[in-house]
Amino acid sequence: MMRVDYNTSRPLHTNQHTMQNEFVTLNNGVKMPLLGLGVYAPNRNNEVQQAVEWALEMGCRLIDTASIYGNEAEVAAAIQGSGLPTTDVFLTTKVWNADQGYDNTLRAFEDSAGKLKCDVIDLYLIHWPVKQFRHDTWRALERLYTEGRVRAIGVSNHYPKHLAELISQATIMPAVNQIELSPYCYRPDVLDYCRSKGIQVEGYAPLVRGKKHDDLRLIAIERHQKSTFQVLIRWSIQQGAVTIPKSVHRERIQANFDVFDFKLTTDEMATLNMCYDNTRIADDPDMVD
Repeated sequence: MMRVDYNTSRPLHTNQHTMQNEFVTLNNGVKMPLLGLGVYAPNRNNEVQQAVEWALEMGCRLIDTASIYGNEAEVAAAIQGSGLPTTDVFLTTKVWNADQGYDNTLRAFEDSAGKLKCDVIDLYLIHWPVKQFRHDTWRALERLYTEGRVRAIGVSNHYPKHLAELISQATIMPAVNQIELSPYCYRPDVLDYCRSKGIQVEGYAPLVRGKKHDDLRLIAIERHQKSTFQVLIRWSIQQGAVTIPKSVHRERIQANFDVFDFKLTTDEMATLNMCYDNTRIADDPDMVD
């Protein structure tokens, strides 16, 4: 069967063996898968390619990488090995802090596009808000977007103060803000701000690297016959966030995608919303500039 993304006329090939997936529509009309694979895996590039191949085989169509991860070439090799057209996979990459600034960002983009073997990248993000370069970096992203080199542009690790400053000088509203998101790093003020501006939130590190797998509040949500990791992914999805759990293990990747056959109740969501303790995998954007 072929499903056509009516916003972009890009064919998305599916079959009865692939995972169920859902999509969000970004503020420029581009459709983005709701669930994907994050590939931040330091010093494990040989495993990243295999992980991406497994994910694509299971029906995953969103892969999130970044130049600093050092595995864009492995991601490209996995897509090539899958036999899927590059246009069937929604690819995200990011410009790293040391590469920010107008001309530097344009060069960094060309480098990433070459490694990913893509003429057009689906989503290009500013990885962190580097104060002295953030506006020039965003101007470069706007140029890439208007020239058709990227289908959407956005930011990562931006909280309201960063977004407000960026938007004050931007001519194009960011389509996505990728932030660390779990019940233990739940910032409803950030989510509310993004919603008010039409910016899609994307959550990384939903599994908190396993640090909370034995939380009794998670374990208590057992009627769904789902693991605590699946509960965490489901919580993120029900917050309306595109969600990108990472793993290099086949069984865990498969389990991470098996989250569309249940929903958390209002009470369960409320319980998890109260778990905030500022447990983080990455730095706090409010403390980094």
